[in-house]
Parts: sequence; structure tokens; C-alpha cells
Amino acid sequence: MDRTTQSRRRQRTWPTLLVVMAHALAGGAQAQEPIAGKWEGAIEILGQTLDIIVAFDRVDTAVSAKIDIPQQNAFGLPLTAVRVDPPVVHFELPAGPGLAVFDGRQDGERIDGSFTQAGVSGTFWLGRAGAEPAPSEATPAGEPLPYLEEEVRFANGEVTLAGTLSLPEGGGPHPAVVMITGSGPQNRDEELFGFKPFRIIADHLTRHGIAVLRYDDRGVGGSSGNVGTATSDDFARDALAGVGLLRERADIDESAIGLIGHSEGAIVAAMAAARSSDVRFIVMLAGTAVTGEEILYAQGELILRANGATEQEIADQRAMQEHIFTAIRTDAGWDEVERRLDAQIRASFDRLPPDQRRNISDVDQYVAMAVQQQIVSARSPWFRFFIEYDPSSALEQVQVPVLALFGERDLQVPPSVNETPMREALRRAGNSDVTLRIIPGVNHLFLPSETGNPSEYATMKKEFAPAFLEAVTAWIGERRGGSP
Repeated sequence: MDRTTQSRRRQRTWPTLLVVMAHALAGGAQAQEPIAGKWEGAIEILGQTLDIIVAFDRVDTAVSAKIDIPQQNAFGLPLTAVRVDPPVVHFELPAGPGLAVFDGRQDGERIDGSFTQAGVSGTFWLGRAGAEPAPSEATPAGEPLPYLEEEVRFANGEVTLAGTLSLPEGGGPHPAVVMITGSGPQNRDEELFGFKPFRIIADHLTRHGIAVLRYDDRGVGGSSGNVGTATSDDFARDALAGVGLLRERADIDESAIGLIGHSEGAIVAAMAAARSSDVRFIVMLAGTAVTGEEILYAQGELILRANGATEQEIADQRAMQEHIFTAIRTDAGWDEVERRLDAQIRASFDRLPPDQRRNISDVDQYVAMAVQQQIVSARSPWFRFFIEYDPSSALEQVQVPVLALFGERDLQVPPSVNETPMREALRRAGNSDVTLRIIPGVNHLFLPSETGNPSEYATMKKEFAPAFLEAVTAWIGERRGGSP
């Protein structure tokens, strides 16, 4: 789900993705055309997608670059043999399975090209991040923000979280929220393809009198720890540590501190509210109310169908998921899972066009690598917790006001699967202040969307539906006894 999620980011479906885990040394080359800055895109290979972020840096005539691969929890990997000779762009990544080579051509704000690693070939594309200004960049250059931003740090045991606290004008005390990202490693802005949803929400709320704390996930940005070995339970304690930081401040109203969580972050918000009376309200954005197993069945079918998959392909995906989830619950049958994954990946290989099959020099090596990657992901602590945890167990204990917003066209957390179970769980809690609302025409990110397909995320206009921000701000204001 997204940290999901977030995003193709953040989908927890079961594609076979090429592993690009690596260590490398920085490289340099000649640059004759502006390329410095962040570019976001994806590798497309064997019908699958792996998101990438490449940051180019130019000093005089030398160009260096680093790559992030969020789905593999890999950040800041230095690229080698970086060469920019307009329109040609070339860079390489020494990796475990073999050297990954990128050869592309730049056309304005877009780079397209070929990707090759370990005898396997595909394509990649990159778009300049922030090429289309988002609402978060609405303040003209040089014009100061009408509020304060303060860098803060707080601890949950041995883990230190780094974040930004936005404070409205005036001495306060102000109502405040702690923001909780979706699944996967994410920064404090929950950034995806140049879109910074948490920064936009924080800007909007702070301008309306609500302080906002947003922070980097474990192991991301300025935060310590490792998001890959943690679970939603750990993230709930991280969020409550953020609440503790706010409660210590004289400029924050400790009686008006709430949580805003997106996707998995909404699950975490409910868990935290059920544990601590310090949380006075929660806002759940695209939150779930059924187990992760049920979510992934629904998500997998909807996204495959949106991508034109056949009924047989959808059935095969469901069967594969069932075998994996059974092995996770019982910790048995992993040999059979590996056998089925092997057969599924080989069948996918056999369906490739001849020219693509020829690009794979060692099929056995490729299949073994792909199978192992999926097994490691499936046996992670996070995934085991996610598929087994039932969010209704926490929702049934939430006594504080709840706003739950869903996207009508969300294929990752479909409202048809979650709205009624969430309403019923909160009713069992005896909670009388519950607002559930479906925002028309928007996807999992609350962006206007025709289909809701995550494949649209990279190219769609990065602007929230107006009803979304207005709903959050007005609801928080009403719970504090007035409009912010």
C-alpha cells in the first residue's frame, strides 16, 4: 500500500522485478546541457516495473549521479561511467546480479532509453521531478512562508526520527497533527514522482492555524533505523513518540493533538489512537479495515484488470497469492511456493517475443534470482504482520473523533472493500463522532483520475481535488470548536 505505497510505489503486489541491489563508486563526465537535479521514472522489463529516482549533479564540466530504488529500500547508490553528451545520456550501476547499464536520449524534460543487466534487456524512462509545479510550490520564489518551519528530532527507543514542524503565526497554543506515511520507505513529504502530498497538506493546514509534524521514515533522510525490519506496530510507537514531542511544547495545545495517516499510515493512526489517550482525533486517508491479505487480493485483481490482464492471468495471480499467504501463516510449504514461482516465471518467459527471450543469456540464473527476491519479500517481518493484521481490532477501540476519506477510483485500497467494515468496527466501538466520505473521481493519492490505475501516477497533474483539502481542514476546525 502504498509507504502504499505507496504508488506503483507502494503497491504490494507480486510482480517479478529485476534485483538492482548494489554498491558503487561515483563517476564523472562531460555535460553540455543542463541536466542537474532530480529525475524520476521506472525500469520496464519483462512486463514489470521498478521505480527509480536519479539525481544528477554537475560541478564545472563533470557530472556525477546517484540512484534511489525505493521498492528495494536502496537509496543514494552512486552511479559510474556517467556520460552526458546531448542528447545521449549514459550511466551504469555495479550490482550483485551484474553491471546494470542505462543508455538513453534526452528530449527536454524526458529521458528514454534501454536498460541491460545480467543478460536481460528492457527499457527505462525518466522525467524531471517537479517539472510541473505542484500546489506546494505556490509561494513565489523569495517570498517567505506565512508561518515558521522548524527542524526537529525525537526518539522511539534506539530509533531517532527527523522531521519538520510547521507552526502557524502567533504564539499559540495551536492544535496540531502528526502525519504518518504509507507503506515502504518514504521521506517526510511522502514524495512520489515529484508529488509531495504531505508537504502540500502541511502547507494548507498550517496556513489555517494547525501545526503539522511530518517526519522521515526509519532509515530514510535524517532518521535512523531500518524500515525493512519494522512492522506497523513499530510505526505506531514512532507516531506516538511524535505526539510526545508535541505535548512538551508550550506552543502546542496538548488537548488538540491528532494523527493523519495515509494508506498503511491510516492503520497506524488507528493503532496509536487505541493505545494512547494523548491522541484526540484521527484522520484516515485511504485507510483499510480488513486484513492485508484481503486488500492484496482485491488490489491485485483490480490493477491487473485495469492493465488489460486476461481472466486466466487474474486467476493465476490469485492462486499464487493464496499459496504464498498460506506459507506465511504456517511457515510451511515454502518449497512448493518456490516451485510454483519458478513455473510461473518460466511461463512468463516463454510468452515473451523471441527478440526479448534472446536478451536473457542464462534463463536459469534469471529465474532463480527472481524467485529468491519474492521469497525474501514474502518472509519479511513487515509482510507477515501486514497480511495477518486486522485493522478492525484497533478501530473497535477508537473512542476519539474519526474522519475517514476514500478515493472513489482507488484501486489500491478500494472503498467498496473497506468503507462498510470500517463503519461497522467504529460502531462496535460506540464511537458517535465518525465521518466517512468518498471523494468522487480521485485515486489512491486523492488526485483526479480517469481510471485510478497506479500507472497514471508519473504523468498525471499533481494537484489534489479541492474537496479533499477542504474536507480535512474544515473537519479539524469543527472538532476544535471553530473554523481554523
